[in-house]
Amino acid sequence: PVEVCVPYHRTKRRDVVVRTFDGQLWSTLPTDLRRGSESHSSHPGGRPARLACCSVSHFSWFMVVSRPVKNSCCVTPAGALLVSSADPGVKLHFPPDSTVQTRTVTLQVLQVSVSEVQSLCGDPQARVSPLLCLSQTPSINFLQPVKVQVPLPSGVTGHTVDMSCLHLLHGDPSAQTWTDITSQVSLYVTHLYAIFYISHFSWYWLWYTTRRCVSGVVRKVYQRLKQFKVQFLVLQRKTDPSQVLLQCLPANKIEGRVQSLSEQYDGPQPSDLCDLLEGEQFFAGFERGLDISTDRPDCVEGRLCFVFYSSLKNLKEVYVCPAQGQKGPVRGQVSFYRGEIPSELPEEVARKRKGLDNQWLATLPLRLPALNSENSFVMEELQYPPLNLGDPESGYLTEANLLSISLQIGQDWRVIGINLGLSYQELDRIQYKNRDNLGALVLDMLFHWAWTQGDAGPGAVSRLAAAMIESGRRDLAEEIEDIVNIGRRKYLESLRRVGLEAESSSLGETQQ
Repeated sequence: PVEVCVPYHRTKRRDVVVRTFDGQLWSTLPTDLRRGSESHSSHPGGRPARLACCSVSHFSWFMVVSRPVKNSCCVTPAGALLVSSADPGVKLHFPPDSTVQTRTVTLQVLQVSVSEVQSLCGDPQARVSPLLCLSQTPSINFLQPVKVQVPLPSGVTGHTVDMSCLHLLHGDPSAQTWTDITSQVSLYVTHLYAIFYISHFSWYWLWYTTRRCVSGVVRKVYQRLKQFKVQFLVLQRKTDPSQVLLQCLPANKIEGRVQSLSEQYDGPQPSDLCDLLEGEQFFAGFERGLDISTDRPDCVEGRLCFVFYSSLKNLKEVYVCPAQGQKGPVRGQVSFYRGEIPSELPEEVARKRKGLDNQWLATLPLRLPALNSENSFVMEELQYPPLNLGDPESGYLTEANLLSISLQIGQDWRVIGINLGLSYQELDRIQYKNRDNLGALVLDMLFHWAWTQGDAGPGAVSRLAAAMIESGRRDLAEEIEDIVNIGRRKYLESLRRVGLEAESSSLGETQQ
Protein backbone atom coordinates (compact mmCIF):
# COMPACT_ATOMS: atom_id res chain seq x y z
CA PRO A 1 0.00 0.00 0.00
CA VAL A 2 1.02 3.59 -0.68
CA GLU A 3 0.56 6.20 2.03
CA VAL A 4 -1.13 9.40 0.86
CA CYS A 5 -0.79 12.45 3.12
CA VAL A 6 -2.76 15.65 2.57
CA PRO A 7 -2.20 18.83 4.66
CA TYR A 8 -5.20 20.48 6.31
CA HIS A 9 -6.08 23.38 8.60
CA ARG A 10 -7.01 22.83 12.22
CA THR A 11 -10.73 22.49 12.88
CA LYS A 12 -12.58 22.80 16.17
CA ARG A 13 -14.82 19.96 17.30
CA ARG A 14 -14.97 18.41 13.85
CA ASP A 15 -13.77 15.17 12.28
CA VAL A 16 -11.13 15.28 9.56
CA VAL A 17 -11.13 12.41 7.06
CA VAL A 18 -9.71 11.65 3.63
CA ARG A 19 -12.21 10.88 0.88
CA THR A 20 -11.53 9.32 -2.51
CA PHE A 21 -13.42 9.34 -5.80
CA ASP A 22 -13.74 6.18 -7.89
CA GLY A 23 -15.20 7.91 -10.92
CA GLN A 24 -18.80 7.77 -9.70
CA LEU A 25 -18.95 8.02 -5.91
CA TRP A 26 -16.95 9.51 -3.06
CA SER A 27 -16.04 7.19 -0.18
CA THR A 28 -14.34 7.76 3.16
CA LEU A 29 -10.98 6.13 3.90
CA PRO A 30 -9.54 5.18 7.32
CA THR A 31 -7.61 8.31 8.24
CA ASP A 32 -4.66 8.89 10.54
CA LEU A 33 -4.05 12.47 11.72
CA ARG A 34 -0.56 13.53 12.69
CA ARG A 35 2.04 16.24 12.44
CA GLY A 36 4.50 16.13 9.58
CA SER A 37 8.24 16.56 9.81
CA GLU A 38 9.95 19.94 9.89
CA SER A 39 10.32 19.77 6.11
CA HIS A 40 6.51 19.79 5.87
CA SER A 41 6.22 23.23 7.43
CA SER A 42 4.31 25.69 5.28
CA HIS A 43 6.44 28.57 6.60
CA PRO A 44 10.22 28.64 7.10
CA GLY A 45 10.92 27.86 10.72
CA GLY A 46 7.22 27.32 11.43
CA ARG A 47 5.46 24.38 13.01
CA PRO A 48 5.11 21.21 10.93
CA ALA A 49 1.91 20.98 8.95
CA ARG A 50 -1.04 18.87 10.05
CA LEU A 51 -1.41 15.84 7.80
CA ALA A 52 -4.36 13.56 7.11
CA CYS A 53 -2.88 10.24 5.99
CA CYS A 54 -4.34 7.06 4.55
CA SER A 55 -3.00 3.88 2.94
CA VAL A 56 -4.25 3.01 -0.54
CA SER A 57 -3.41 0.49 -3.23
CA HIS A 58 -4.66 2.63 -6.11
CA PHE A 59 -4.33 6.22 -7.29
CA SER A 60 -7.37 8.41 -7.74
CA TRP A 61 -8.77 11.72 -6.50
CA PHE A 62 -8.21 12.48 -2.81
CA MET A 63 -9.38 15.35 -0.63
CA VAL A 64 -9.57 16.14 3.07
CA VAL A 65 -13.05 16.83 4.44
CA SER A 66 -14.04 18.38 7.75
CA ARG A 67 -17.38 17.14 9.08
CA PRO A 68 -19.31 16.99 12.35
CA VAL A 69 -17.75 14.54 14.78
CA LYS A 70 -19.14 11.02 14.64
CA ASN A 71 -19.46 9.10 17.90
CA SER A 72 -20.31 5.41 17.71
CA CYS A 73 -20.81 2.53 20.07
CA CYS A 74 -22.09 -1.04 20.04
CA VAL A 75 -25.36 -1.56 21.88
CA THR A 76 -25.76 -5.00 23.42
CA PRO A 77 -28.76 -6.47 25.25
CA ALA A 78 -27.12 -5.23 28.46
CA GLY A 79 -27.57 -1.59 27.37
CA ALA A 80 -25.08 1.21 26.73
CA LEU A 81 -24.33 4.92 27.12
CA LEU A 82 -23.19 7.12 24.22
CA VAL A 83 -21.90 10.65 24.91
CA SER A 84 -21.10 13.19 22.21
CA SER A 85 -17.49 14.36 22.21
CA ALA A 86 -18.53 17.54 20.39
CA ASP A 87 -21.09 18.45 23.07
CA PRO A 88 -20.90 16.35 26.28
CA GLY A 89 -24.38 17.58 27.18
CA VAL A 90 -25.80 15.30 24.48
CA LYS A 91 -26.24 11.74 25.78
CA LEU A 92 -28.04 8.59 24.68
CA HIS A 93 -29.03 6.06 27.38
CA PHE A 94 -29.85 2.57 26.08
CA PRO A 95 -31.67 0.56 28.77
CA PRO A 96 -31.19 -3.20 29.17
CA ASP A 97 -33.17 -5.38 26.77
CA SER A 98 -33.55 -2.52 24.27
CA THR A 99 -32.16 -4.83 21.59
CA VAL A 100 -31.80 -8.57 21.10
CA GLN A 101 -28.83 -8.47 18.79
CA THR A 102 -25.81 -6.20 19.00
CA ARG A 103 -26.14 -3.15 16.82
CA THR A 104 -23.94 -0.15 16.03
CA VAL A 105 -25.34 3.32 16.65
CA THR A 106 -23.85 6.61 15.47
CA LEU A 107 -24.39 10.10 16.84
CA GLN A 108 -23.54 13.41 15.16
CA VAL A 109 -24.16 16.84 16.69
CA LEU A 110 -24.40 19.91 14.46
CA GLN A 111 -24.21 23.32 16.11
CA VAL A 112 -26.48 25.84 14.39
CA SER A 113 -26.07 29.62 14.60
CA VAL A 114 -28.97 31.12 16.56
CA SER A 115 -28.63 34.47 14.79
CA GLU A 116 -29.01 32.80 11.39
CA VAL A 117 -32.09 30.91 12.55
CA GLN A 118 -33.66 34.10 13.89
CA SER A 119 -32.93 35.94 10.65
CA LEU A 120 -34.29 33.16 8.45
CA CYS A 121 -37.50 32.49 10.35
CA GLY A 122 -38.20 36.14 11.21
CA ASP A 123 -38.59 35.46 14.94
CA PRO A 124 -36.08 37.41 17.09
CA GLN A 125 -37.06 35.29 20.10
CA ALA A 126 -36.38 31.92 18.44
CA ARG A 127 -33.81 29.63 20.05
CA VAL A 128 -32.56 26.21 18.96
CA SER A 129 -30.60 23.35 20.44
CA PRO A 130 -27.91 21.45 18.50
CA LEU A 131 -29.24 19.33 15.65
CA LEU A 132 -28.95 15.58 16.39
CA CYS A 133 -28.32 13.10 13.59
CA LEU A 134 -28.86 9.54 14.83
CA SER A 135 -28.33 6.40 12.77
CA GLN A 136 -27.93 2.69 13.45
CA THR A 137 -27.04 -0.62 11.83
CA PRO A 138 -29.28 -2.56 11.38
CA SER A 139 -32.03 0.03 11.03
CA ILE A 140 -34.82 -1.43 13.15
CA ASN A 141 -36.73 0.06 16.06
CA PHE A 142 -35.52 -0.49 19.61
CA LEU A 143 -37.50 -2.75 21.92
CA GLN A 144 -37.27 -0.27 24.79
CA PRO A 145 -37.45 3.55 24.55
CA VAL A 146 -34.04 5.20 24.35
CA LYS A 147 -33.47 8.17 26.65
CA VAL A 148 -32.07 11.22 24.84
CA GLN A 149 -30.63 14.21 26.68
CA VAL A 150 -29.93 17.49 24.87
CA PRO A 151 -29.05 20.96 26.19
CA LEU A 152 -31.91 23.43 26.29
CA PRO A 153 -31.69 26.18 23.66
CA SER A 154 -29.37 29.03 24.65
CA GLY A 155 -31.00 31.55 26.96
CA VAL A 156 -33.64 29.07 28.12
CA THR A 157 -33.55 27.36 31.53
CA GLY A 158 -35.84 24.99 33.33
CA HIS A 159 -37.10 27.83 35.56
CA THR A 160 -37.92 30.23 32.72
CA VAL A 161 -39.09 27.86 30.01
CA ASP A 162 -42.62 28.14 28.64
CA MET A 163 -43.44 24.55 27.68
CA SER A 164 -45.98 25.74 25.10
CA CYS A 165 -43.10 27.30 23.15
CA LEU A 166 -40.83 24.24 23.33
CA HIS A 167 -41.11 22.00 20.26
CA LEU A 168 -39.34 18.76 19.40
CA LEU A 169 -38.97 18.30 15.64
CA HIS A 170 -38.40 14.97 13.91
CA GLY A 171 -36.57 15.14 10.58
CA ASP A 172 -36.81 12.61 7.77
CA PRO A 173 -33.47 12.76 5.88
CA SER A 174 -34.88 10.95 2.85
CA ALA A 175 -37.89 13.24 2.35
CA GLN A 176 -36.24 16.35 3.83
CA THR A 177 -39.32 17.04 5.95
CA TRP A 178 -39.72 18.07 9.58
CA THR A 179 -42.62 17.09 11.85
CA ASP A 180 -43.54 18.46 15.26
CA ILE A 181 -43.70 15.39 17.54
CA THR A 182 -43.85 17.23 20.87
CA SER A 183 -47.27 15.79 21.72
CA GLN A 184 -46.22 12.26 20.71
CA VAL A 185 -43.22 11.82 23.02
CA SER A 186 -42.52 12.08 26.70
CA LEU A 187 -40.68 15.41 26.97
CA TYR A 188 -39.63 17.07 30.21
CA VAL A 189 -36.91 19.51 31.24
CA THR A 190 -34.38 19.91 34.02
CA HIS A 191 -32.56 23.12 34.81
CA LEU A 192 -30.21 22.80 31.80
CA TYR A 193 -31.41 19.88 29.71
CA ALA A 194 -34.40 18.57 27.82
CA ILE A 195 -35.04 14.82 28.05
CA PHE A 196 -37.23 12.74 25.78
CA TYR A 197 -37.64 9.08 24.80
CA ILE A 198 -37.56 7.61 21.29
CA SER A 199 -37.58 4.15 19.73
CA HIS A 200 -36.63 5.20 16.19
CA PHE A 201 -33.36 6.81 15.09
CA SER A 202 -33.46 9.81 12.77
CA TRP A 203 -32.85 13.57 13.04
CA TYR A 204 -34.09 15.51 16.07
CA TRP A 205 -34.07 19.26 16.69
CA LEU A 206 -35.35 21.15 19.73
CA TRP A 207 -36.85 24.59 19.05
CA TYR A 208 -38.06 27.32 21.37
CA THR A 209 -40.31 29.74 19.47
CA THR A 210 -43.63 31.54 19.69
CA ARG A 211 -44.56 30.50 16.15
CA ARG A 212 -47.51 28.15 15.89
CA CYS A 213 -46.80 26.39 12.60
CA VAL A 214 -43.34 25.22 13.57
CA SER A 215 -42.83 22.36 11.11
CA GLY A 216 -43.07 24.56 8.02
CA VAL A 217 -40.78 27.19 9.54
CA VAL A 218 -38.15 24.60 10.45
CA ARG A 219 -38.26 23.03 7.00
CA LYS A 220 -37.70 26.40 5.33
CA VAL A 221 -34.90 27.28 7.74
CA TYR A 222 -33.21 23.95 7.11
CA GLN A 223 -33.41 24.45 3.36
CA ARG A 224 -32.08 28.00 3.61
CA LEU A 225 -29.19 26.86 5.79
CA LYS A 226 -28.15 24.56 2.94
CA GLN A 227 -28.55 27.29 0.30
CA PHE A 228 -25.80 29.83 -0.30
CA LYS A 229 -25.40 33.09 -2.18
CA VAL A 230 -22.29 32.53 -4.29
CA GLN A 231 -20.16 34.38 -6.83
CA PHE A 232 -17.88 33.09 -9.55
CA LEU A 233 -14.30 34.16 -10.28
CA VAL A 234 -12.50 33.89 -13.62
CA LEU A 235 -8.92 35.17 -13.35
CA GLN A 236 -5.85 34.92 -15.58
CA ARG A 237 -2.28 34.73 -14.37
CA LYS A 238 -0.56 37.99 -15.24
CA THR A 239 2.60 36.27 -16.48
CA ASP A 240 0.71 33.66 -18.52
CA PRO A 241 -2.79 34.59 -19.74
CA SER A 242 -3.44 31.01 -20.85
CA GLN A 243 -3.50 29.87 -17.20
CA VAL A 244 -7.04 30.49 -15.95
CA LEU A 245 -8.31 30.16 -12.39
CA LEU A 246 -11.98 29.31 -11.87
CA GLN A 247 -13.53 29.48 -8.42
CA CYS A 248 -16.94 29.57 -6.78
CA LEU A 249 -17.24 30.89 -3.22
CA PRO A 250 -19.94 32.16 -0.87
CA ALA A 251 -20.36 35.90 -1.34
CA ASN A 252 -18.91 36.76 2.08
CA LYS A 253 -15.57 35.16 1.11
CA ILE A 254 -15.14 36.75 -2.32
CA GLU A 255 -13.58 40.10 -1.40
CA GLY A 256 -10.80 38.63 0.70
CA ARG A 257 -10.07 36.01 -1.94
CA VAL A 258 -9.80 38.60 -4.71
CA GLN A 259 -7.38 40.66 -2.65
CA SER A 260 -5.16 37.66 -1.97
CA LEU A 261 -4.99 36.84 -5.69
CA SER A 262 -4.59 40.40 -7.00
CA GLU A 263 -0.78 40.31 -7.14
CA GLN A 264 -0.61 37.27 -9.42
CA TYR A 265 -3.96 37.26 -11.22
CA ASP A 266 -6.10 39.71 -13.13
CA GLY A 267 -9.53 39.50 -14.68
CA PRO A 268 -13.11 40.76 -14.64
CA GLN A 269 -14.90 41.52 -11.42
CA PRO A 270 -16.80 38.63 -9.76
CA SER A 271 -20.14 37.56 -11.16
CA ASP A 272 -23.51 38.61 -9.81
CA LEU A 273 -24.96 36.67 -6.89
CA CYS A 274 -26.34 33.20 -7.62
CA ASP A 275 -28.05 30.59 -5.45
CA LEU A 276 -26.38 27.20 -5.00
CA LEU A 277 -27.19 24.36 -2.64
CA GLU A 278 -24.63 22.49 -0.62
CA GLY A 279 -23.49 19.57 -2.77
CA GLU A 280 -24.98 20.97 -5.98
CA GLN A 281 -23.19 20.27 -9.23
CA PHE A 282 -22.30 22.98 -11.74
CA PHE A 283 -20.25 23.25 -14.93
CA ALA A 284 -17.91 25.82 -16.50
CA GLY A 285 -17.90 26.08 -20.29
CA PHE A 286 -15.34 27.98 -22.40
CA GLU A 287 -17.06 29.70 -25.31
CA ARG A 288 -16.56 32.05 -28.27
CA GLY A 289 -13.21 30.89 -29.59
CA LEU A 290 -11.73 29.39 -26.41
CA ASP A 291 -10.85 25.75 -25.90
CA ILE A 292 -9.42 23.47 -23.20
CA SER A 293 -8.19 19.91 -23.05
CA THR A 294 -11.21 17.60 -22.79
CA ASP A 295 -9.13 14.60 -21.69
CA ARG A 296 -9.46 15.59 -18.04
CA PRO A 297 -11.49 13.19 -15.87
CA ASP A 298 -13.55 16.13 -14.56
CA CYS A 299 -14.52 17.28 -18.07
CA VAL A 300 -18.03 16.33 -19.17
CA GLU A 301 -19.08 17.11 -22.75
CA GLY A 302 -16.42 19.80 -23.01
CA ARG A 303 -17.29 21.46 -19.70
CA LEU A 304 -15.48 21.37 -16.38
CA CYS A 305 -17.50 19.75 -13.62
CA PHE A 306 -17.64 21.14 -10.06
CA VAL A 307 -19.53 20.16 -6.92
CA PHE A 308 -20.17 23.09 -4.59
CA TYR A 309 -19.36 22.79 -0.90
CA SER A 310 -19.36 25.99 1.15
CA SER A 311 -16.37 24.95 3.27
CA LEU A 312 -14.18 23.97 0.29
CA LYS A 313 -12.30 26.12 -2.21
CA ASN A 314 -14.28 24.94 -5.28
CA LEU A 315 -11.26 25.92 -7.39
CA LYS A 316 -9.68 24.65 -10.58
CA GLU A 317 -6.85 25.98 -12.74
CA VAL A 318 -6.74 25.10 -16.42
CA TYR A 319 -4.82 26.10 -19.52
CA VAL A 320 -6.87 27.55 -22.36
CA CYS A 321 -5.97 28.05 -25.99
CA PRO A 322 -7.62 29.53 -29.08
CA ALA A 323 -10.08 27.19 -30.75
CA GLN A 324 -8.99 25.52 -33.96
CA GLY A 325 -8.84 28.01 -36.81
CA GLN A 326 -8.96 31.00 -34.46
CA LYS A 327 -6.36 33.69 -35.23
CA GLY A 328 -5.46 36.91 -33.50
CA PRO A 329 -6.65 37.92 -30.04
CA VAL A 330 -9.69 36.04 -28.75
CA ARG A 331 -12.48 37.77 -26.86
CA GLY A 332 -14.15 34.74 -25.37
CA GLN A 333 -16.17 34.01 -22.27
CA VAL A 334 -16.67 31.47 -19.51
CA SER A 335 -20.25 30.51 -18.69
CA PHE A 336 -21.38 28.60 -15.62
CA TYR A 337 -24.34 26.22 -15.75
CA ARG A 338 -26.22 24.14 -13.23
CA GLY A 339 -25.78 20.41 -13.23
CA GLU A 340 -27.50 17.71 -11.23
CA ILE A 341 -29.15 18.91 -8.06
CA PRO A 342 -28.45 17.04 -4.81
CA SER A 343 -30.54 13.91 -4.43
CA GLU A 344 -33.48 13.70 -2.06
CA LEU A 345 -34.41 17.37 -2.26
CA PRO A 346 -37.93 18.53 -1.38
CA GLU A 347 -40.24 18.61 -4.37
CA GLU A 348 -40.78 22.37 -4.19
CA VAL A 349 -37.02 22.99 -4.33
CA ALA A 350 -36.41 20.52 -7.14
CA ARG A 351 -39.25 22.03 -9.15
CA LYS A 352 -37.46 25.38 -9.23
CA ARG A 353 -34.33 23.80 -10.68
CA LYS A 354 -35.90 22.29 -13.80
CA GLY A 355 -36.09 23.66 -17.31
CA LEU A 356 -33.50 24.96 -19.75
CA ASP A 357 -34.02 28.56 -18.67
CA ASN A 358 -32.74 27.77 -15.19
CA GLN A 359 -29.50 26.05 -16.23
CA TRP A 360 -27.44 29.19 -16.87
CA LEU A 361 -25.87 30.84 -13.82
CA ALA A 362 -23.37 33.48 -14.95
CA THR A 363 -21.03 34.51 -17.77
CA LEU A 364 -17.70 36.31 -17.41
CA PRO A 365 -15.46 37.65 -20.23
CA LEU A 366 -12.04 36.15 -20.91
CA ARG A 367 -9.54 37.69 -23.33
CA LEU A 368 -6.66 35.73 -24.81
CA PRO A 369 -3.90 37.76 -26.55
CA ALA A 370 -2.71 36.92 -30.05
CA LEU A 371 0.15 34.49 -30.65
CA ASN A 372 3.36 35.58 -32.37
CA SER A 373 5.57 33.56 -34.72
CA GLU A 374 7.23 31.87 -31.73
CA ASN A 375 3.83 30.69 -30.47
CA SER A 376 3.98 32.94 -27.41
CA PHE A 377 1.44 35.55 -26.40
CA VAL A 378 1.84 39.15 -27.48
CA MET A 379 1.43 41.08 -24.25
CA GLU A 380 -0.02 44.39 -25.37
CA GLU A 381 -0.33 47.34 -23.09
CA LEU A 382 -3.38 49.49 -23.61
CA GLN A 383 -2.28 52.78 -25.17
CA TYR A 384 -4.31 55.94 -24.90
CA PRO A 385 -3.94 58.99 -27.13
CA PRO A 386 -2.62 62.20 -25.53
CA LEU A 387 -5.23 63.98 -23.49
CA ASN A 388 -6.64 67.08 -25.18
CA LEU A 389 -9.60 67.95 -23.00
CA GLY A 390 -11.40 71.14 -23.93
CA ASP A 391 -11.80 73.58 -26.81
CA PRO A 392 -10.66 77.16 -27.64
CA GLU A 393 -13.91 78.67 -26.35
CA SER A 394 -14.04 77.00 -22.92
CA GLY A 395 -10.34 76.32 -22.46
CA TYR A 396 -8.17 73.23 -22.05
CA LEU A 397 -7.12 70.91 -19.21
CA THR A 398 -3.92 68.87 -19.26
CA GLU A 399 -3.00 65.55 -17.63
CA ALA A 400 -1.22 67.46 -14.88
CA ASN A 401 -4.36 69.51 -14.23
CA LEU A 402 -6.51 66.38 -13.87
CA LEU A 403 -3.93 64.81 -11.56
CA SER A 404 -4.03 67.89 -9.33
CA ILE A 405 -7.84 67.75 -9.23
CA SER A 406 -7.92 64.00 -8.51
CA LEU A 407 -5.74 64.44 -5.42
CA GLN A 408 -8.55 66.48 -3.84
CA ILE A 409 -11.30 63.89 -4.42
CA GLY A 410 -12.04 61.23 -1.83
CA GLN A 411 -14.99 58.96 -1.12
CA ASP A 412 -17.29 61.21 -3.17
CA TRP A 413 -15.66 59.95 -6.39
CA ARG A 414 -18.66 57.80 -7.30
CA VAL A 415 -21.12 60.71 -7.01
CA ILE A 416 -18.87 62.78 -9.24
CA GLY A 417 -18.62 59.92 -11.73
CA ILE A 418 -22.41 59.57 -11.87
CA ASN A 419 -22.81 63.31 -12.46
CA LEU A 420 -20.23 63.08 -15.23
CA GLY A 421 -22.49 60.58 -16.97
CA LEU A 422 -20.54 57.38 -16.32
CA SER A 423 -22.66 54.25 -15.98
CA TYR A 424 -22.83 52.15 -12.84
CA GLN A 425 -21.16 49.28 -14.71
CA GLU A 426 -18.23 51.50 -15.71
CA LEU A 427 -17.83 52.76 -12.15
CA ASP A 428 -17.97 49.21 -10.76
CA ARG A 429 -15.32 48.10 -13.24
CA ILE A 430 -13.05 51.02 -12.31
CA GLN A 431 -13.56 50.34 -8.60
CA TYR A 432 -12.75 46.66 -9.01
CA LYS A 433 -9.65 47.41 -11.09
CA ASN A 434 -8.28 49.85 -8.47
CA ARG A 435 -9.82 48.29 -5.36
CA ASP A 436 -6.69 48.75 -3.25
CA ASN A 437 -5.76 52.31 -4.31
CA LEU A 438 -8.22 55.17 -3.93
CA GLY A 439 -5.90 57.68 -5.63
CA ALA A 440 -5.50 55.49 -8.72
CA LEU A 441 -9.25 54.84 -8.71
CA VAL A 442 -10.14 58.56 -8.81
CA LEU A 443 -7.53 59.29 -11.47
CA ASP A 444 -8.72 56.36 -13.59
CA MET A 445 -12.31 57.60 -13.32
CA LEU A 446 -11.40 61.15 -14.42
CA PHE A 447 -9.18 60.01 -17.28
CA HIS A 448 -11.77 57.48 -18.45
CA TRP A 449 -14.34 60.25 -18.66
CA ALA A 450 -11.87 62.64 -20.33
CA TRP A 451 -10.95 60.14 -23.06
CA THR A 452 -14.63 59.70 -23.91
CA GLN A 453 -15.09 63.43 -24.49
CA GLY A 454 -13.38 63.48 -27.87
CA ASP A 455 -16.66 62.74 -29.65
CA ALA A 456 -18.90 64.61 -27.21
CA GLY A 457 -18.46 68.02 -28.80
CA PRO A 458 -17.27 71.29 -27.23
CA GLY A 459 -17.88 72.25 -23.62
CA ALA A 460 -16.11 69.33 -21.88
CA VAL A 461 -14.48 71.57 -19.29
CA SER A 462 -17.80 73.27 -18.57
CA ARG A 463 -19.43 69.87 -18.09
CA LEU A 464 -16.69 68.88 -15.64
CA ALA A 465 -17.17 72.06 -13.62
CA ALA A 466 -20.96 71.60 -13.61
CA ALA A 467 -20.58 68.01 -12.39
CA MET A 468 -18.39 69.20 -9.53
CA ILE A 469 -20.99 71.78 -8.49
CA GLU A 470 -23.77 69.19 -8.69
CA SER A 471 -21.67 66.86 -6.51
CA GLY A 472 -21.24 69.51 -3.84
CA ARG A 473 -17.63 70.31 -4.79
CA ARG A 474 -17.88 73.97 -5.75
CA ASP A 475 -14.29 74.41 -4.59
CA LEU A 476 -13.09 72.11 -7.36
CA ALA A 477 -15.35 73.83 -9.90
CA GLU A 478 -13.79 77.17 -8.99
CA GLU A 479 -10.30 75.68 -9.24
CA ILE A 480 -11.12 74.33 -12.72
CA GLU A 481 -12.31 77.78 -13.77
CA ASP A 482 -9.12 79.34 -12.40
CA ILE A 483 -6.96 76.84 -14.29
CA VAL A 484 -8.85 77.49 -17.51
CA ASN A 485 -8.69 81.28 -17.07
CA ILE A 486 -4.95 81.15 -16.48
CA GLY A 487 -4.51 78.98 -19.53
CA ARG A 488 -6.69 81.24 -21.65
CA ARG A 489 -4.77 84.32 -20.49
CA LYS A 490 -1.44 82.71 -21.33
CA TYR A 491 -2.80 81.71 -24.70
CA LEU A 492 -3.93 85.28 -25.48
CA GLU A 493 -0.61 86.67 -24.31
CA SER A 494 1.20 84.30 -26.61
CA LEU A 495 -0.99 85.46 -29.48
CA ARG A 496 -0.17 89.07 -28.70
CA ARG A 497 3.54 88.28 -28.66
CA VAL A 498 3.24 86.52 -31.98
CA GLY A 499 1.26 89.47 -33.36
CA LEU A 500 3.85 92.02 -32.17
CA GLU A 501 6.67 90.00 -33.64
CA ALA A 502 4.81 89.83 -36.92
CA GLU A 503 4.22 93.60 -36.89
CA SER A 504 7.87 94.40 -36.05
CA SER A 505 9.15 92.08 -38.74
CA SER A 506 6.87 93.62 -41.37
CA LEU A 507 7.94 97.14 -40.27
CA GLY A 508 11.62 96.22 -40.67
CA GLU A 509 10.99 94.94 -44.16
CA THR A 510 9.27 98.25 -45.10
CA GLN A 511 12.19 100.36 -43.83
CA GLN A 512 14.61 98.33 -45.88
